[in-house]
Amino acid sequence: MKKMKRILALAVAALTAAASLSACSSNESASSASPQASSGQSSAESSGAKEIFFLNFKPEIAEVYKEVAADYEKETGVKVNVVTAASGTYEQTLKSDMAKSDAPTIFQINGPVGYATWKDYCADVKGTELYSHLMDKSLAVTDGTGVYGIPYVVEGYGIIYNDAVMKKYFALSDKAVSIDSADQIKNFDTLKAVVEDMTKHKADLGIDGVFASTSLSTGEDWRWQTHLLNLPMYYEFKDADADKNTVVTGLASKEITFQYADQYKNIFDLYLNNSATKKGLLGSKSVDDSMAEFALGKVAMVQNGNWAWSQINGVSGNVVKAEDIKFMPIYTGTEGEENQGLCIGTENYFCINSKVSEAKQKASEEFLNWLYTSDTGKNYVTNKLNFIAPFDSFSDDERPSDPLAKEVTNWMSKKDIQTIPWTFECFPSQDYKNKVGASLLEYAQGGKDWNNVKSVVVNEWKAEKAKS
Repeated sequence: MKKMKRILALAVAALTAAASLSACSSNESASSASPQASSGQSSAESSGAKEIFFLNFKPEIAEVYKEVAADYEKETGVKVNVVTAASGTYEQTLKSDMAKSDAPTIFQINGPVGYATWKDYCADVKGTELYSHLMDKSLAVTDGTGVYGIPYVVEGYGIIYNDAVMKKYFALSDKAVSIDSADQIKNFDTLKAVVEDMTKHKADLGIDGVFASTSLSTGEDWRWQTHLLNLPMYYEFKDADADKNTVVTGLASKEITFQYADQYKNIFDLYLNNSATKKGLLGSKSVDDSMAEFALGKVAMVQNGNWAWSQINGVSGNVVKAEDIKFMPIYTGTEGEENQGLCIGTENYFCINSKVSEAKQKASEEFLNWLYTSDTGKNYVTNKLNFIAPFDSFSDDERPSDPLAKEVTNWMSKKDIQTIPWTFECFPSQDYKNKVGASLLEYAQGGKDWNNVKSVVVNEWKAEKAKS
C-alpha cells in the first residue's frame, strides 16, 4: 500500500519526469528462497561483450540484483556491473553516467513520460526475445512502429469480490437475474442488476452491504480521484487518437471534456448506494476500513488492486479464503466493455542504451532474456524480487502465489480482452486529483450536484495545464 500511495502522489507532467522516476519505489520484501539450477546455457557469450552496466533505481532490491549478477557471471562468464542510485537521485545519476564513456547499457524509465526525456538513448527492442514473451504488447512503450521500453513488473486493479458470497447469492431461489456465476458479469447493466438484488438480500447473504466503504477522507480517496477516473480518461483519449498511447495523448491535452462522465457516475453511484456505510459517514472512512470490511466478510466487493492481498490476509479475524478472492473489471456502461479487462500498468520499464556498441546492446538483451526465461532468473524474479512478471515464459507455479497476483496474470493472458492502461499517469498534478476527490466527497454527502463535479474535473484540468 505504501508503494501505491507514493506512485499515486507523483506529478507526471513532462517537465517533472525526472522527479517522477526517481520517486518511484517498491516495498516488496525479499524471501530466503534459493535459486534453482538454470534449464539451459545462456547464449550471452555469443554477443562478444564480456561486461555490461545495469543502472538500477530501486535501492531496496539492490542486494538481490548483486546476487543475480553473480549467478549470471558464473553461468555465462559475462559480468553485470550493477550500480544502484541512492533513493531520490536516479535521474541525476542517470544523466551523469550517460555522459561517461562507460555508460549504462541497461537503464529504466517510468513510461511514456520518461521516454520523452530519454528517447535518444532508447534502442528499439521490438525484435528481442524478451519482447516476444510479453503477454500484453499494449503495455510496452512504443513510438511509431518501434518498441523502446519493456515493462518488467506489473500491477492491476479492478473490483475484488468474495466468490463464496457470490455463490451464496446465485444459489438463491428468488434471485432477480438469470446468470449463475460472477464470471458471467460482463457489463455494467448486469453488474448493477446483481448488486442491487444482492442489497435486497443482505440479510440472507450475511453482509452489511455489497460494496466496502467508499473511502473519501483526505488522502484516502485515491481509488476514486485517480484509479476510477482512469477509465473515463482512457476512453476519452483513446477516442481522440486511437493510434497513440493514451498517456501521451493526455499529456498533450490542455483541455478535456469528460465525455464519459455519465459512465463514471454509473459506477460511483452504484458504490455509494450499495455500500456498508451511509453516504454521510464516508468522509471519515479510510482504505484500511474498506479492506477490513471485506476481510471480515461484511461485504462482497471492494475496488482495489493486487497489493490489497497483504491487507486482506493480515486482518485479524479474516474469514475470506484465498481461493474465493477474485477480480472482475470495473464496468461503467461504456460501449464494448464486454471485452474490457482489468486496469493494468507499471512505472517500471527496461531500456537498452542505443549509444553503446552493438555487442553491448546484444549482451544486455541476453542478460534480460536470461533473467526472465531461465530457471535461475525466474526464481529470482518471483521469489526474491517478488515481481508479477508480464511474460509468458513463466508457468503458473513460477508466479507469485497470492490469489490477486494470479488473477492479474490470468486477466493479462485472456484472448480478445483489452487491458485498460494506467492513463492516470498523465493527470496534471496531485493537487488536481485532490480537488476532484474533495468534489466527489461533497457530491456523496449531498452538498454538490453531478454537474458541479463535472465542472471541477474539466476546469481544474485546464487550470493546472495552464500553470505548467
